[in-house]
Amino acid sequence: MTPNIHHEKREIVGERLELKKGPIYWLGPDLTVRDSTVIISAAGRSLVPMAGQFINCTIQAKGQLKGVVWSQMTFRGCRFKGRFRGNEFGFREGLVDTSRFKPGGIEDCDFSEAELDGVAFNGCDMGTIRLPRWPCFTFVDPVRHAAELRKHSWPGLVGRVTVEVACDSPTGRVAVTWHAATVAEQMETTVEELRAALETAPGIFM
Repeated sequence: MTPNIHHEKREIVGERLELKKGPIYWLGPDLTVRDSTVIISAAGRSLVPMAGQFINCTIQAKGQLKGVVWSQMTFRGCRFKGRFRGNEFGFREGLVDTSRFKPGGIEDCDFSEAELDGVAFNGCDMGTIRLPRWPCFTFVDPVRHAAELRKHSWPGLVGRVTVEVACDSPTGRVAVTWHAATVAEQMETTVEELRAALETAPGIFM
C-alpha cells in the first residue's frame, strides 16, 4: 500500500525538505515553507497541492517534474532549478473551489536556472518573474497577440499545435514557456528553423 505523507498545519523554516519517490505527498492545508531547500524526486502524480505557501525557498526538481498544477499554492521569492514539464503556477479560475480553498499565486520568483516545457503562468505579474532564456522561449500575453501569432510563418507543426495551444489559453493565463529542442522534435522541425521564426514573432521572450 502506498504511504501517504501529510505536510499540513505546520511551518517549516530553514530546513531541507525532501519529497522522495514512493509516497504520496499532501501539501497543506495551512502549510508554510520558508527559507528552505525543497528537493523533489517524487513524480508529479504523487504531489497533491492542497493549500499553502513557499517563501524564499529553492525548489529543485530531480529528474523531470511533470504535470503539477500549483493553483492552490503561493510562491514568493523562490528560485526554481531542474526540469519542469506541464506545470501550472498561479491561480486559474475554475481549477480551485474558492469556497473551500484560498487561491494561490506566484510573484518575485526566479526560473532562470530551470528548464521549462509547457509550463503555464496564470493571474500573475510576469514583470516579477525571471524566465529562462534560450533554449527556452515564452509566449507572453499570448491571447493579446493571438491574431498576429496565427498569421506568422511557422515551421513544421508549430503553428498548428504549439502556437494554437498558446493562443487558446484559458482566461487568466499570462504566459507559457516551452523548451526549443523538445518542441522541434515533436513538431517536425529543427531548432534553427524554430528560432528563426520566433525571432520575428510578437510577444516572445527568449
